[in-house]
Amino acid sequence: METPIERIKLSQTAKDQLTKLKRLTKIDQWNILCRWAFCRSLAEPTAPSPVPIPQDSNLEMSWRVFGGEISDILLLALKQRCYNDGLGTDKETLVTQFRLHLHRGIGYLAGDPNIKKIEDLIELATKN
Repeated sequence: METPIERIKLSQTAKDQLTKLKRLTKIDQWNILCRWAFCRSLAEPTAPSPVPIPQDSNLEMSWRVFGGEISDILLLALKQRCYNDGLGTDKETLVTQFRLHLHRGIGYLAGDPNIKKIEDLIELATKN
């Protein structure tokens, strides 16, 4: 599936939050933590606030690196979420919503005092 999102560049704040998550969870790959964060945000019933997000860190990855084997599934989840939120699925909307969801999810995970190890992420994902 062709993706409208070529490259992902994160804010310095998000990079710092991911560094904290790497230390706590012992997950070494940025892309895996970013997948957790993206899915965490998608699980929220509300749309992310449309705030400007700087691209001021040196942390950058391609969509294929971000998504890995499930990149098509993640793109479909993003498109479905945009549809559910009454937004379009044009390239610009998808890129914007992806960045908003990714950064919101990183903030949620990094700010969760219950996440102290990888098992806490798994528990978060499997509750309910």
